[in-house]
Amino acid sequence: MKKFKYLKISKTKKLRFIDNYYKKNLYIVFLPGFMSDIDGKKPQAFKKYAVKNKLGFLAIEYSGHGKSSGKFTKGNITKWSNDAKNSIKKIVKKNKFILVGSSMGAWISLNQFKYFENQIAGFVGIGSAPEFLERLMWKKFPKKNKNEIITKGLSVIKNGQYEYPITFQLIKDGRKNKILSKKIRSRIKVTVVHGSKDEVVPVSFSRKVLSVFPNAQKKLVVIKNGDHSLSNQDPLKKIIKELKSIVKDII
Repeated sequence: MKKFKYLKISKTKKLRFIDNYYKKNLYIVFLPGFMSDIDGKKPQAFKKYAVKNKLGFLAIEYSGHGKSSGKFTKGNITKWSNDAKNSIKKIVKKNKFILVGSSMGAWISLNQFKYFENQIAGFVGIGSAPEFLERLMWKKFPKKNKNEIITKGLSVIKNGQYEYPITFQLIKDGRKNKILSKKIRSRIKVTVVHGSKDEVVPVSFSRKVLSVFPNAQKKLVVIKNGDHSLSNQDPLKKIIKELKSIVKDII
């Protein structure tokens, strides 16, 4: 099932992706989360669904993520949003598509509306985390980490078994990418799915995403006992069921 390819963006930059090519069909575009790759269960499940239903599919790894080129510490929301934009332009082309954004991928997805509003036919957010850098990270960092980020430009933040190298340029760029105070006027179906036991991003963030879409057909699905990633079989089945109902309305 895994057929990875590389998209050459420039002489020094290539992004790893998986796709299911169709010249004129509706596409599903999956945008992963912070420090995530496309080896996980979510992109594979969405690709399987796309293949089965003769839909186009694209999932990318942003620069500095997974096996894409570049250093993670050089990346930021602007650059990763551009990675998504360039990949969609080159692979999805003029086709209509549904965005599926996981965690930070929901923030990157919201940034795509300014480029592709007429092509985006639906949006699914999974554990959506727009503006998480300021609201969930910076505001909660101990003074020691904040000082280190400001004076040295970088601090390694430990969270459970994960380590995140957080740079000052990443935090500052996040502030330039505020999306929750904006309005996206698309009359599409927007479904946000969130785990009730998400310990990384509160459910309130998914509600905030819905408030960005005043004209959309909106739905919040809270998955009982669901975690942040929602990568297990039962949550994935529920997400795909929501995706199906959006697809059915478009095709």
